[in-house]
Formats: sequence, C-alpha cells, structure tokens
Amino acid sequence: MEYNYPIDYDWSTEEIVDVIHFYEGIEKAYERGIKREEIMALYRRFKEIVPGKAEEKKWFKEFKEESGYDPYPIVRDMKQQEAGTNVKGSK
Repeated sequence: MEYNYPIDYDWSTEEIVDVIHFYEGIEKAYERGIKREEIMALYRRFKEIVPGKAEEKKWFKEFKEESGYDPYPIVRDMKQQEAGTNVKGSK
C-alpha cells in the first residue's frame, strides 16, 4: 500500500522510527497476525512518545484514515489476550 505514516516532525528521528515500527506492527496484525509480546513492546514504546490518551486517539485516527487499519481493536485485543498468543485484526 502507498500512504504516509502520520508523524509529528517535533519528534526526534529515533521517536519517528519507533512510531513507524508501531504502525508497521498494526499492519502486520491485520495482514498475518503478530505475537502479543511483540505488539505490546511496540505499543509501550509508542506510549513513551505519545503518553496522553487524547493524543493517542488523534494519531490512531490519522493512521486509520491514511491506511485503513484501526489500531484501537489491536491494542484492545492485545490487552485482553494471554501471553504467548497471536493478535490478529480483521477489516
């Protein structure tokens, strides 16, 4: 797919790369599934960069509008599932 990842140009290069890795984890969850621990680690780093809930919702919305992939169900399922399971999204 061709689209732009929503990012904040005030973030450092490392933060931008880490947020993009989180977005790629969301894509992976929808396309083939992702280990719960992998997406959890990506989400934890995302939350270090985007700590506020309102700001998180803003970036989730922008990513969904850009890509068609909604991060919210993946994060919700990740929190509810047990360790060692796969998280898989459905469009």
